[in-house]
Amino acid sequence: MSRVKRGVTKHARHKKVLEQAKGYRGRHSKAYKPARTRLEAGLQHAYADRRLKKRDYRSLWIQRINAGVREFGLTYSRFINGLKKAGVELDRKVLADIALKEPATFANLVKQAQAALG
Repeated sequence: MSRVKRGVTKHARHKKVLEQAKGYRGRHSKAYKPARTRLEAGLQHAYADRRLKKRDYRSLWIQRINAGVREFGLTYSRFINGLKKAGVELDRKVLADIALKEPATFANLVKQAQAALG
């Protein structure tokens, strides 16, 4: 059986890793071994943080809605409960956007929620 030399394959793999590690500090962008470890860690964080981003945004939307609703003497949970009873099916992303950009429309939504609560 003939001997397999890995020069081209190895070089291509190293080149790919170093290309992805551009911008890292020190040897982590120049040498293969530290670049590979940093890259693996970075990719793991990127994977996890793509999921955490969804949680963070939902939390931000809830804070914005709560801030907007407090002006009318209502709490976030009672507001959401009132909207559900009133049959308004808007998600938190849209509600937060309305609260931020269209206060008059948001005031109408709050009135609807208050009326549904009784």
